[in-house]
Amino acid sequence: MNWLLLAELFYLLLIISVCVRIIFDTRSSTKAAAYILLVILLPFIGIFIYFSVGVNYRKRKLYSKNLFAEELKAQVDGFIRKNRDRIFETAPESLIKYSSLADLILNQNFSPLSDDNAVELLINGEKKFPAVFEAIANARHHIHLEYYIFEPDHIGLELIELLIKKAAEGIKVRFIFDDFGSHKLHKEVKRMRKAGIEVFPFYEIKLFFFANRMNYRNHRKIIVIDGETGFLGGINVSDKYINRDGNGNEWFWRDTHLKAEGSIVHSLQYVFMVDWNFCSKQKLEPDRHFFPIHKNEKAGDKIGQLVASGPDSDAPYILQSLCRAISLAKEEILITNPYFIPSPTIMDLLLITALSGVKVKLLVPGISDSKLVNLANHSHFSEMLEAGIEVYTYTKGFVHAKTLVIDDDLAIVGTANMDFRSFDLNFEVNALIYDCELAAELKKAFYRDLEDSEKVDGEIWKQRPLYLQLLDRMVKLISPLL
Repeated sequence: MNWLLLAELFYLLLIISVCVRIIFDTRSSTKAAAYILLVILLPFIGIFIYFSVGVNYRKRKLYSKNLFAEELKAQVDGFIRKNRDRIFETAPESLIKYSSLADLILNQNFSPLSDDNAVELLINGEKKFPAVFEAIANARHHIHLEYYIFEPDHIGLELIELLIKKAAEGIKVRFIFDDFGSHKLHKEVKRMRKAGIEVFPFYEIKLFFFANRMNYRNHRKIIVIDGETGFLGGINVSDKYINRDGNGNEWFWRDTHLKAEGSIVHSLQYVFMVDWNFCSKQKLEPDRHFFPIHKNEKAGDKIGQLVASGPDSDAPYILQSLCRAISLAKEEILITNPYFIPSPTIMDLLLITALSGVKVKLLVPGISDSKLVNLANHSHFSEMLEAGIEVYTYTKGFVHAKTLVIDDDLAIVGTANMDFRSFDLNFEVNALIYDCELAAELKKAFYRDLEDSEKVDGEIWKQRPLYLQLLDRMVKLISPLL
């Protein structure tokens, strides 16, 4: 009996100590409550799950983001702020309202604002991959790639062959792949390395740290060529992103990517080089080849800015930028996102914004690659519909795009989903383009997608069977853990 009593006392102390750690370690109270519930209701299993996937790495930096020496960083910071003042002195009136958003990103994320950019919206893999192959074929100095999913299928092998060809021409090729998302790529890594391509997995999954390392993934999709041309967005390297006959797709994949030229590419290069130095254990130094300056010519006139965040950042910068953007909306917000499991902050902002008279429209998958995530999406519909938010489900296939349009003058395209994982656990990157033309183009694409979608009727939604409503509420309880 004494041993049983000691065991019970030990377990009670263990539960208390883990719960205290969760309270101190978890920024989100909703997420903390979910983990505490898990630890209490699932003896030992809940504790294992928390230490495997719940530890807050934001308090335990995986690596330093400083690429510049402090003295040089101070000089660069001074130039960046002067450039920001110049841009907003001459910016169109419709963009002045975003000055606080630009400052937030600059102050928190050290991400400069630039007005010399050319941008091109790439809808689906059919548009992205020809543009990527052409840009890589024209590379003169270096090619940098960073991908969450890189499949060694038809399009993946075709891209690998092109990279090998460029390496043989003397072009430096550096490639980061996520060890979880691109696990099928390992067979091709040796061949690429033998051809002179430098390849490294990001945060390599090792047996002892398997569960924990699997949880913190690099979800970025980045290509930087010669420091002049960049690509980012939702499209990974896989045949399923190309909607053509005979590729074996079970459904249509709808996604969005962005091609950029100009100074915004320097920010993308910065993100890549910091990630590279972490996973390669090298110290790649910034120079004129990585950050070329063309004083007498501009790629374009688009105003743009990049925001990146992950467990390495001091705060959830992407979450903060989205919250600020939503709060600045005056007329309309158009959201496309495949994994819509919003934090309480995002949810409250959207509800308040809609109740204030701003039109808010949300497009999510009708068909998803995860039934559980789809249920988590549905669990937020009731509140949103009651507030007047229009909710649409895409029926043509699977919508994987992560885009946001604010008031016809701000377009956001990136890799981040609107869920806890993207805001807290994954390494993500978004581009903010303060431009009416690109916003109009992205808005047009949104409304075109609505033609292949079904609008959720609020009255019919409220009349669903009780067991479905209960299921929604149950899934909502665990949504912070998805």
